[in-house]
Amino acid sequence: MGIDALLCEVEADVSNRGLAKTTVVGLPQAAVKESIERVRRAIINCGYPFPGHALLINLAPADVKKEGPALDLPMAVGILRGTDSIAEDRHKQFLVAGELALDGRLRKIKGALSMAMLAKEKGFTGVILPEENAHEAAVVEGLEVYPVSSLSQAVSFLNQQLPLAPFELDGQRYAASALSPELDFADVRGQESVKRAVTVAAGGGHNLLMIGPPGTGKTMLARRIAAVLPPLSRAESLETTRIYSALGLLPDGVALMDQRPVRTPHHSATAQALIGGGTIPRPGEVSLAHHGILFLDELPEFSRYVLETLRQPLESGEVTIARVHGSIRFPAQFMLVAAMNPTASGFASQNPRARDRYLEKLSGPLLDRIDIHVEVPAVPYPELTGKTSGTDTRTIRQRVHAARQIQQKRFGNATTNATMNSKQLKAHCELSEGCLRLMKQAMTELGLSARAYDKVRRVARTIADLESAKDIQEHHLAEAVQYRLLDRRF
Repeated sequence: MGIDALLCEVEADVSNRGLAKTTVVGLPQAAVKESIERVRRAIINCGYPFPGHALLINLAPADVKKEGPALDLPMAVGILRGTDSIAEDRHKQFLVAGELALDGRLRKIKGALSMAMLAKEKGFTGVILPEENAHEAAVVEGLEVYPVSSLSQAVSFLNQQLPLAPFELDGQRYAASALSPELDFADVRGQESVKRAVTVAAGGGHNLLMIGPPGTGKTMLARRIAAVLPPLSRAESLETTRIYSALGLLPDGVALMDQRPVRTPHHSATAQALIGGGTIPRPGEVSLAHHGILFLDELPEFSRYVLETLRQPLESGEVTIARVHGSIRFPAQFMLVAAMNPTASGFASQNPRARDRYLEKLSGPLLDRIDIHVEVPAVPYPELTGKTSGTDTRTIRQRVHAARQIQQKRFGNATTNATMNSKQLKAHCELSEGCLRLMKQAMTELGLSARAYDKVRRVARTIADLESAKDIQEHHLAEAVQYRLLDRRF
């Protein structure tokens, strides 16, 4: 249900009377009803007898809809136990899941990590899953994972005719970071001021909006931000991996998402694709970007309605999908990175109306939730053809990690400057008399909202952390204020 695994008890009643009819009850969807024919052929093709009389399969709890092919293997095990092809009730020690092929092979399923976490919570000895899901489930510590490749192998194991050793992960072999090369900020010519803004945004987990004409490196910069962020902690990795596992998006051979995800939906994306939803709610792009980056290129080209749906997750760090039977919450703690052109033509215009018409596609409340607005100008020819590459990824990463370590010591958890609550903001962002005068002038001239006032203080705290300064000073606050490029009275 969403990204959570629910326990389903599969009961098989094998009768020696009545017509040869198989019935599946317990609110199964069409795919689950059809699967009984697949289970029948798999059992027969593996050489086991299939009941020739009435067969009833019940899926409990009966008031929850059942979908997906993961119930194939449990149904087959129940039927084979009913016909004594499985001699003992050893299967009750395990959580069992898997999709069957007609020849008895087992295929990969979705949500193996959530299932393994549920098995540990419910006190099962272990899980029996398809081989392709073994590395994913083995991430859960203190649980035995038994990978099987076929129905025959599962039956032999349950009959204790085939000893199987629990699967163990082989360290870095199953890490996502081994699949993607690192991108370097040195590839981006010039744009040192923008790289500074990126450093500040990454240092405190702040949302970032880059504004500039085409070809200035906005997309290149955005794609390199993930490389400078701190690695995911164990808890963050499990949360992120769980979302990808539930949707079947975990890359082959990957057990744990040890890199921060970067999602780049196209501007034609619907609200449901971005936020999540559906008859049976599924996570959207904002949840797939959990603990990572959501990059929205050509921001004003997104539907205004779609962009407005981002306001709640940007504020609360989660998405709540309400349905008649209840509501489901999906985690959505992400760093928003957006890029846009200054006008519809793509280039700066001397006509303020052209700029304002283009900016009207973005609401004031949405821009208010973006901490840093930075201009990305065209790169001068000497910088474009020069031999010096400018600030590289290694340098930025060192600065970002140092700032994040200061925040970790300050808060003692995964909180960053961008996610400080009111109490923490008051305790750690106290302003001196000089800073208060500067802040008053900025509030008056720029017409900053109360939220923007808090955003400026959070960004200033990050700038101070990058310099290892104990208190926010006037030049820290001045830099934070100049990042409010699009603020105006709404």
